[in-house]
Amino acid sequence: MLNPRSIAFARRSFHSALALHTPPRRTGQSGVKWVPTSIPRPPYAAEGLSSEWESVIPRLTRPDQIQGLREACQLAKQVLFLGGQMCQPGTTTDEIDKVLHEAIVAKGAYPSPLNYMGYPKSVCTSVNNIIAHSIPDNRPLRDGDIINIDVTVYLNGYHGDTSATFLVGNVDQAGQNLVACTKECLDKAIEVCGPGSPLREIGRVISDHAQKHGYSVSEELTGHGIGNEFHCHPLIYHHANDEEGTMEPGMAFTIEPILCQGSAMGIMWPDNWTISTIDGGRSAQFEHTVIITKDGVEVLTR
Repeated sequence: MLNPRSIAFARRSFHSALALHTPPRRTGQSGVKWVPTSIPRPPYAAEGLSSEWESVIPRLTRPDQIQGLREACQLAKQVLFLGGQMCQPGTTTDEIDKVLHEAIVAKGAYPSPLNYMGYPKSVCTSVNNIIAHSIPDNRPLRDGDIINIDVTVYLNGYHGDTSATFLVGNVDQAGQNLVACTKECLDKAIEVCGPGSPLREIGRVISDHAQKHGYSVSEELTGHGIGNEFHCHPLIYHHANDEEGTMEPGMAFTIEPILCQGSAMGIMWPDNWTISTIDGGRSAQFEHTVIITKDGVEVLTR
């Protein structure tokens, strides 16, 4: 999710950098997706609102709560796998969105992004130099592209969130290296998770590994708490930081680092969703939802 501290900055960045890097015109998008009335919606869906942010960090401690979140996350994992299979030259991101939307509702779930703060689609599909939150459209994928698909589903009152970056056809070595390093950063971040571990350790290990390989880390987007709400505390910073807070059993959150080949500064497009790199460098992202247990961490979307 977009770091609340960076929203105004990202919008200013678009206007100040427009002369240097003008976004291409967005091609056509299909209409509003239909969801059967029998499928429960999250509270924000009807009016296009956002999550309700409580001042405290929610904890899921009852077995039924953990199982509910686990089931939502496993469905998100399955849907993401289906999306990855579609990442072939000639496929449009709108086609990916359509198929994944249908797969989600077929399982009795609601696609969490749909109408979240007015977002018009069911998944996010961010190609090449798009950092995050790109709206699917009718641009065909091309040989050599890299694409992140971000899937969140709302099933039986719980959100499950995951994403991955996929290679389209023959990707150059530099692109392959970026994607591989980003996945390594996520894996290393998960390794430091457990009860009593400082939340800032996530950002430290990600930054150390990214910088070692010559990549920058986005500071404008964060991981977030998750459960009954799509977004809640704690915020998970992927860059080196000195934020307070430790991991405790029952805390569920996403870890979703974004690495960039050049600058990690983002430009917000006029659609108020799509964020691209300021210098046109490619970016990659991987994401898992985790829950802290009394003995360590469970990766719910693996």
